[in-house]
Amino acid sequence: MGLESLIMVRHGESTGNAAKAADDAAGRERFDEHGRDADVPLSDLGRSQARALGARLAADGHTFDTVLSSPFVRARTTAEIALSSLPAQRIRQDERLRDRDVGILWGHTELGIRRLHPEQYRERERQGRFYYRPPGGESWTDVALRLRTLLRELDGHVLIFTHDVVIVMARYILGDLDEATILDIESTQIGNASLSHWQRTESGFQLLTYGDTTHLT
Repeated sequence: MGLESLIMVRHGESTGNAAKAADDAAGRERFDEHGRDADVPLSDLGRSQARALGARLAADGHTFDTVLSSPFVRARTTAEIALSSLPAQRIRQDERLRDRDVGILWGHTELGIRRLHPEQYRERERQGRFYYRPPGGESWTDVALRLRTLLRELDGHVLIFTHDVVIVMARYILGDLDEATILDIESTQIGNASLSHWQRTESGFQLLTYGDTTHLT
């Protein structure tokens, strides 16, 4: 049958998102990165966003053949909260939906990368963000490669809870875009608990909405 429709949701605000935003604004070099990236939980705001997302999904009346989630806590918790008021649906975890691994740059603000890892900052500028792979981490194209394998396996109507870079690369793949186009799109970050929706047509996948957060207002 193949994939008929795809809704991808970015997780609600995490404590890491909140800490990084605050420390970026304060001009700090590092943000609070205690523990593993995979274990970063939702903030109170993120949990509220997940509930609003659940209300949106219920109001839209979608039915799904498959629900998938990144195994990271912030994505799984978003899925559990959002679906708690809907008919029971099994949430399957798939590690191909995990966030991009930034390797040695984990826990650094943009200022921190420039000051503490100037050689990596220069290398990223040389290669460009699309292909740059930090030591111990992944490039955007690494994320695209694992996502391509997953998309080929999907059937019917699918709901996915994941991370911003995975949604960006889904748009890159499903829209058959080039590097310059996706970098321009990515310059406006997808919001937490946002919804992006694709529908299969005779000519390919049509993007119906991207990064929609109207349910949060």
